[in-house]
Amino acid sequence: MTDENPQDPGQPQLTPPQDTLQPPSGYAPMGPPPNWMPQSPAQPPATSVWSRIAAYVVLVAVVAAAAGAGIGWSLARAINTHQVAQSTTQTPSPITPTTPITPVTPGTGSSNATSAAIAAKVSPAIVDINTTIGTSQAAGSGMLISPTGEILTNNHVVTGSTSITVAVEGQSGTYTAHVVGVDVSQDVAVIQIDQSVSGLPTVTFADSSSLQVGDSVVTLGNALGQGGAPHVTQGQVTALNQTITASEGAGTAETLRGMIESDAVIYQGDSGGASDIGYAIASNTAVGVVNRIRAHEQAAELTYGQVGYLGVAVQTVDAAAASQLGLNVSSGALITAAPASGTPAASAGITRGSVITKVGGSAVTSSDTLGTAVKSHKPGETVSVTWVNTSGTHTANVTLAGVNP
Repeated sequence: MTDENPQDPGQPQLTPPQDTLQPPSGYAPMGPPPNWMPQSPAQPPATSVWSRIAAYVVLVAVVAAAAGAGIGWSLARAINTHQVAQSTTQTPSPITPTTPITPVTPGTGSSNATSAAIAAKVSPAIVDINTTIGTSQAAGSGMLISPTGEILTNNHVVTGSTSITVAVEGQSGTYTAHVVGVDVSQDVAVIQIDQSVSGLPTVTFADSSSLQVGDSVVTLGNALGQGGAPHVTQGQVTALNQTITASEGAGTAETLRGMIESDAVIYQGDSGGASDIGYAIASNTAVGVVNRIRAHEQAAELTYGQVGYLGVAVQTVDAAAASQLGLNVSSGALITAAPASGTPAASAGITRGSVITKVGGSAVTSSDTLGTAVKSHKPGETVSVTWVNTSGTHTANVTLAGVNP
């Protein structure tokens, strides 16, 4: 997540320590994505990977010595491919509506603010987010926006997860959390700690409309998913109002507009990979989404709680490809890996090499239409699923599990 405050005219540039641009201690590649995730291209273009999105330019307006300086952190998702137990569906209680967040005018700050002083001021409100995704785990970052455990993060940090745990900087132990709501189109998510908590430190948002190219940026994040004190890097805003396409390589792409570009280094685990160009969501955009979610506004782009989960890795198949597999179908979603034990698909007897052609009353003609059909149902709902394999056509009633949108 990237928080930044515009720098006052005439304020000297912050000078980072020499080792801020070095990888965090213990740096090592996180390994290939699990088999249910699409492989990323070897050299993706700079505007087509989630790894270069440093979540939000939330422009935290801190006080005292840190005010007016660039502040921020990278929200990330680093994948660890070791096996983990399948979680059960969460049944979260709704949060109580609260007063809307209002960004404030950035302060003038101090002329001798340092990246260390800024990090010390902001880091108590940064949290590490760890999720279960399929049979693997992932890690990212977020920031506390209420003393009772509301957290702002990226949708790509929590999407597809079946469980979430949160570690608060400077506090022992972890908390479980659930998704309150997301706006996939803006890559914004609000999650809530499940346990009863109070008095947690929070961030203050500044008005991002005054941000300018050349303003300093300090990023803090859960680099490599290692936890502990956030890793800190520094850079400058290099462009405003950018439009980028973010994807997992061969996965579904999202176009994000109004992005802020910076040269602050983002490590794998901050937002997926080292980069000399990062992108961030303006604080005014992020706060606007947060307030809509807090008000539980009903809109097509807003999703609340978990959605249905079948537990399959798929790709679109046409008649020619199906014929090569010996299947008599014209289109559908081909199961590319054996569903993990305990998933709804495995329990229904759906196997690798099958093509799903219908979910409930919806025809499935591609991987995208399968996702839309499944996610239109809630966890715990029982729906009919039709698939074709070499032994013929099969239909079963399947009780869906839950996954974060």
